[in-house]
Amino acid sequence: MSKGEVVLLDCWASPFCLRAKIALAEKGVEHEARAENLFGGKSDLLLKSNPIYKKVPVLLHDGKPLCESTIIVNYIDETWPSPPLLPSCASERAKARFWSDFIDKKVFDAVCNIWKSKGEVPETAKNEFIEILKQLEGALGEKDLFGGDSFGFVDVIAISLTSWFYAVEKFGGFKVENECPKFSAWMHKCMQRETVARILPDPEKVYETLLCALILKSRHVSNA
Repeated sequence: MSKGEVVLLDCWASPFCLRAKIALAEKGVEHEARAENLFGGKSDLLLKSNPIYKKVPVLLHDGKPLCESTIIVNYIDETWPSPPLLPSCASERAKARFWSDFIDKKVFDAVCNIWKSKGEVPETAKNEFIEILKQLEGALGEKDLFGGDSFGFVDVIAISLTSWFYAVEKFGGFKVENECPKFSAWMHKCMQRETVARILPDPEKVYETLLCALILKSRHVSNA
């Protein structure tokens, strides 16, 4: 790996990999995305670069690996400081990190509780997901973006997870737009950015992939 080379160990459907790709695009950083086959055998490079968790994304910069998506986005913001993703004010940076941590701890688990449900999705799972989005609406307030006038750190962290929302709606039988209109408007605002629109995958393809994963899992269980 040549000096200054940026490589991302990637999986197209991973919302966590999308975070890194959006952040790199926002900074205009050229990089190589190397697809990992997470089901058919992980590469030696992935296992060597992330021996603890053995998962993507991994960012390799000058051959040095960085793991965990939020940490990677923070590294990208510090290494390529323009345009900044985090606010210049210390208290606002702390607030952005708080909401990023909230998203990390809450949103993806709530998404998984819906799409991994066997049979009809429990109302408790749907209500939990919607309540989390309503809390994020409260954090958004009257702003169009979490970053205020500019697309920022929390926007990057959150928008990547919405790539699975179509699947959540299909599995759960509801619409985010109807339940959380302000959050839905934020999603549409983010999708107007070229760096987001060209990177987020086709939501129907994500849905089909998750559906296939459920079918394969059920067959594995029934054959056990």
